[in-house]
Amino acid sequence: MTDLVLHEYAASGNCYKIRLTASHVGVVLQRREYDIMSGETRSLAFLSEVNRNGRIPVLQIGDRFLPESNAACVWLADGSALIPTDRFDRADMLRWMFFEQYSHEPNVATLRFWLHLIGETALSDMQRAQIASKRTGGEAALALMEEHLASQRFFVADMPTLADICLYAYTHVAEEGSFDLGHFPAVRRWIDAVAALPRHVAMED
Repeated sequence: MTDLVLHEYAASGNCYKIRLTASHVGVVLQRREYDIMSGETRSLAFLSEVNRNGRIPVLQIGDRFLPESNAACVWLADGSALIPTDRFDRADMLRWMFFEQYSHEPNVATLRFWLHLIGETALSDMQRAQIASKRTGGEAALALMEEHLASQRFFVADMPTLADICLYAYTHVAEEGSFDLGHFPAVRRWIDAVAALPRHVAMED
C-alpha cells in the first residue's frame, strides 16, 4: 500500500478520528506531529507543502494530500464494514458526519480546546464572550444525540459506522469542555459501546 502519513496534533479529536478509523480497518499510519500552539501549521513550509489552509489534520497519501478529517476517514474506510452498503444507510451515516462538523464540533470541541488546552484565563475577550453560546450549542447537540441513542445502540443501521467514530472523537472528552455527560445516559452507554469495539485505540495511544 502507498505510504500514509498523518499530519496531526495528537490531542485533537479531528486527528484522533483518523487514527481510530485506521485502527479499525487495520491500516498503519506514519505520524507527523505539529505544535499548533506555536503556529507551526502557519509556517511557509506547511502552507506550501501540506495544506494551504494552514490546518490539520491532513492525510498524506503518497505524494497527494487530503485535508479535512471526515474526508480522510472516508478514504481510509472505503470498502470496509464501517461504510454501509445500503444506499439510505450510507447517506444517513453522512448526515451524522455533517452534523458532527456543523453542530457538534464547533461547540463541544471548541470549548474543550479553549478551557482544557488553552485555559480560560488565556482566552481573548471575544472568546470568553462566546463561552455561553458555545455551551448552549454543545448541549443542544448532545441532547439530539441522546434522543437518537435512546432507542438504538449505534447511530446508523444498528452497527458501528464512521458516524460513530467521528462523533465519538470529541464526545468522549466533552467533559474536558465542562459538559456534564451525566445528563446524557444514552450517550454515555454509546461511548462505552464504541470503546469496547475490537481494534479500538484510545486518544492517548
